Amino acid sequence: MLSILYRVHGDAGVLEAARSDVPEPGPGEVLVAVAACGLNHLDVLQRRGPALIPGFELPHVAGMDVAGTVEAVGPDVDPARHPAARTGARVVVNPAVPCDDCPACRSGADGLCATARVVGGNVAGGYAEYVVVPAANVHLVPDGVDLVEAAIVPTVWMTAWHALVEVAAVAAGETVLVHAGASGVSTAAIQLAKAAGARVVASVSTAEKVAYAEGLGADLVVDTSRTDLVGAARGFTDGRGVDLVVDHVGPAVWDASVYSMAPRGRMVFLGNTTGDRTSFDLVYAYHFGLRFLGSDPYDRREFGPMLDRYWSSGFSTPVDSEFALAEAADAQRHMESRRATGKIVLRP
Repeated sequence: MLSILYRVHGDAGVLEAARSDVPEPGPGEVLVAVAACGLNHLDVLQRRGPALIPGFELPHVAGMDVAGTVEAVGPDVDPARHPAARTGARVVVNPAVPCDDCPACRSGADGLCATARVVGGNVAGGYAEYVVVPAANVHLVPDGVDLVEAAIVPTVWMTAWHALVEVAAVAAGETVLVHAGASGVSTAAIQLAKAAGARVVASVSTAEKVAYAEGLGADLVVDTSRTDLVGAARGFTDGRGVDLVVDHVGPAVWDASVYSMAPRGRMVFLGNTTGDRTSFDLVYAYHFGLRFLGSDPYDRREFGPMLDRYWSSGFSTPVDSEFALAEAADAQRHMESRRATGKIVLRP
């Protein structure tokens, strides 16, 4: 089979095509013929190095978001427990693979499993024609749903769902500021916040991305290359500030986030695309009772309900562009250009 891997860290030029035998599923596993694989920023960040997920080893095949068809089923797979684990089933993969045996897993907090594997994160992923995953991690794709759309749901929607619903408990009537409104996670966050009955202020970095965020339902879209975000957010809320900030950008927007928040406002942060460290005014933060909530990894129990909500709610995930598997380097360069509006997809 064809896969795209890298043996050293570096720019997109380190990605190379490799040929190998089609893997065989082991006990409790299935082999999925990849129909589509969605790109994520982690693909780029880990390729640049250093790796962010414990257990990562080189060479590495990236690709966390996979949809395709079950090609083969390994031994010891119980079809009653895993109805999607049957030959010919159209499936989407939950990339998080906990050990199911540590104290965190036994308590139901398997997102905190210290030895978790991540498909495309620290084990081989979807930048390939085939991938082996646990039977417990495949979920049926409804008839009528294209596998490309299914492939771009897992990471961005599960990340946004966990941050807004599980961690920040977004509520009707709140005003939510979502940064990078044309990105994948924010595409999901805007729609989830609106579905919860909140008003949404979205920030974007160029005029071309304004229409995209408006199309997702954002009530106010601020092009930060032309408009002061804090002033716009406070103007939209009659000077009070927003109740909740959703940030996966990091230092570049941290001050704007803090000064856009209402008294006792909260920020849920879940990414570091512009750096790992920031600083802020402690007096201002504690005087106004601001709350900063780190969004930890999601638990397996959340994945099915998130998918059910996605399939039934009319949500959408726009596709920016599709690339052949052999064009993975070009696909990652396009992601790094920040010109994309919506998800980028590889098609083996």
